[in-house]
Amino acid sequence: MLRLKSSKVNEFRLWGLLLTLGGMLLMIVGLAGIVFNWGTFGKIMAGVFMVLGAISMLASMAVYFWAGMMSTSTTVVECPECGKQTKILGKTDRCMFCKTILSLDPAHDPTAKANANVNG
Repeated sequence: MLRLKSSKVNEFRLWGLLLTLGGMLLMIVGLAGIVFNWGTFGKIMAGVFMVLGAISMLASMAVYFWAGMMSTSTTVVECPECGKQTKILGKTDRCMFCKTILSLDPAHDPTAKANANVNG
């Protein structure tokens, strides 16, 4: 289950990618109305799906822009597990590479709680 989690910046990028692919899929499905010559219904269907696909692509662009703006204002830290530099967004986040939970706030740091329980 740990491998399914990702850093917050990567999750925003994933949603941007899904919106891009969904928009292209909608446009391709809409094109079927013209390619298979379904008459007036096919042309209307193509128009509707092209508009929906374009809206999805614009939403994807907005999500990518938002993720990029957030990425410029994040804190860059070195991951204690893999040693690579990663970005933390918010109080807790995951390493972009090894998915380790990271935190700048000691109250939210899971490794500090685990060490406190072990040490007594």
